[in-house]
Amino acid sequence: MVGQTKKKLISSLSQKKYRDIHGLFIAEGSKLINDLLTSGMQPELIVTTDVSHISSDVPDSITEMVSKQELKKHSFLKTPQNVLGVFKKPVLKFKFGQHSNQLSLCLDGIQDPGNMGTIIRLADWFGMRTIFCSKDTADVFNPKVVQASMGAIARIEIIYTDLSEFCQKSVNEYNMQVFGTFMDGKNIYSMDLPSSGLIVMGNEGSGIRPDIEQLVTQRITIPSFSEGGMESLNVGIAAAIVCSEFRRGQNP
Repeated sequence: MVGQTKKKLISSLSQKKYRDIHGLFIAEGSKLINDLLTSGMQPELIVTTDVSHISSDVPDSITEMVSKQELKKHSFLKTPQNVLGVFKKPVLKFKFGQHSNQLSLCLDGIQDPGNMGTIIRLADWFGMRTIFCSKDTADVFNPKVVQASMGAIARIEIIYTDLSEFCQKSVNEYNMQVFGTFMDGKNIYSMDLPSSGLIVMGNEGSGIRPDIEQLVTQRITIPSFSEGGMESLNVGIAAAIVCSEFRRGQNP
């Protein structure tokens, strides 16, 4: 049975304020939790209905056995999994400049946790090491983002920063190209795309904000082949198409 203090801790981690205070976040499901463990994430507490669902090297001292009914009380999911983990946030190791010869995503005000998690997952798929986010972008350690990322948060560094200042500095100091997605941009399918640079994806409703738009050196678009159909793509889908085009012709 989980004690009252641990119950309060788990419950509090639904809020960013307490995730920041404690330096902890929640993950649920045996596959996700074992992926995080394999990637080196440090567990603070594991709550499970059966120890066979988790890696055998998790210390007994941080493992709590509970019934399915009790686990359901702690779960943040509509359909609870068989294991819940409390993990320590990773220590960021990024130093400005190490991104200069890499391809990276910049997220400008992405709000939907599902979109955020999906973008982190596809960044991992396409071999990106870092994602740079405006300070108002959804929190990477929101439980919904963690679940949607499917463990990719263990392999991608997520940096929250003044995105305008970061892009400006990247252009000035490293002559980096900044790509932005716009309806009036150049057809991405006809472009010769580089293996490095910054790709800015804008807010779901308002797109890329004006101060960052001014820093974009290459405006790109995913052309629609529909007549009178959809006006725009979901940002997660758009990011997948853009990243795929940037990696076209490259060896993994």
